[in-house]
Amino acid sequence: MDFNLSEDDLMIKEEAANLAAKRIYPNAHKWDEAGQLPQDLLDEMGELGYFGMMLPEEYGGLELTTVTYNCAMEEIAAACAGLNITVSVHNSLCCEAINKFGSEELKKKYLPDMATGKWIGSYCLTEPNVGTDAAAIKTAAVKKGDNYIINGTKAFVTSAGFPGVLIVFAITDPEAGKKGISCFVIEKDAPGVSIGVAEKKMGIKTSDTREVSFIDVEIPATNMIGEPGTGFKTAVILLNNGRIGVSFQALGIARAAMEESIKYSKERQQFGQPICNFQAIQFKLADMAARIDAGMLLALRAASLKDAGQNVAGESAMSKLVCSQAANWVVNEAVQIHGGYGYMKEYAVERYYRDARVTEIYEGTSEAQKMVISRLILKD
Repeated sequence: MDFNLSEDDLMIKEEAANLAAKRIYPNAHKWDEAGQLPQDLLDEMGELGYFGMMLPEEYGGLELTTVTYNCAMEEIAAACAGLNITVSVHNSLCCEAINKFGSEELKKKYLPDMATGKWIGSYCLTEPNVGTDAAAIKTAAVKKGDNYIINGTKAFVTSAGFPGVLIVFAITDPEAGKKGISCFVIEKDAPGVSIGVAEKKMGIKTSDTREVSFIDVEIPATNMIGEPGTGFKTAVILLNNGRIGVSFQALGIARAAMEESIKYSKERQQFGQPICNFQAIQFKLADMAARIDAGMLLALRAASLKDAGQNVAGESAMSKLVCSQAANWVVNEAVQIHGGYGYMKEYAVERYYRDARVTEIYEGTSEAQKMVISRLILKD
């Protein structure tokens, strides 16, 4: 398998790196303190095509491969992880849901505005009492003539506060277990949709996270994505894609923390010399580089196999497990290298430390990834 990036990959990655360096990183601390992203930044990224990176050109997208898209998203994550997950959930979960499984009617209706960022997508699977056991969701969709009536509550919904659409998983056949779950697209301003207040989080503070409730929300049956009862399978496939995205997010955070550590270790003087001259620091940096590279190889493998049309359940789980654990290890060591300064908000590693933690939680915890991996290797 060839992991050398193509000229197109490198060009897109370089463009994202330039945007990150000039527009995002210099403001990331300010946005983190404010707990939100400026609308003019989102508008700018919409104009540049970041909200339709993998969508077909006929719907206004850039039609990039998974590899190219994620190479760009790693650069965004290195500058601001909250912005990264805002764009990543929109692309890899929401746009992908409609583009891969939706009818032509739904594609034409929603994808052009999603490609420009005018409408930002939110993925609604997790519920207040349902996390890893996604088959146990309680949100219900009851057929009424040519419509469905939706009732229930979803938790930890990314970007719920922005105008756009919700990709909602609900029970349509209570007797069928996970085969009774279906997927719908619902507009955020539909009557009966209630968007909660923004959650206050440890990290990725610039990412908008809210609870969303549905009270007798009536939508056309044509707003179902795919066939009745295929929602759980759809969710699993989409989460495989999302886990690749989180892998690259974790790598971006880790790489940024390592770069800050290299810079600091060359500037910080102790005992009459830069601390990078000490073997204890050198070994930390060496381990950082090795873990990041190992994670990158797994992430590129998963992305490449997805582009080849293969089932990437195992590869995406391994990638997310290793990359998220590597990120958390790297940022911990980065803070250690910075010493007391690493604990101060003036230094970027403090933010990376907080941002990295969630990569082992959302889109499936590390424990959930191990469940997926172990089931696959024990399967006859």
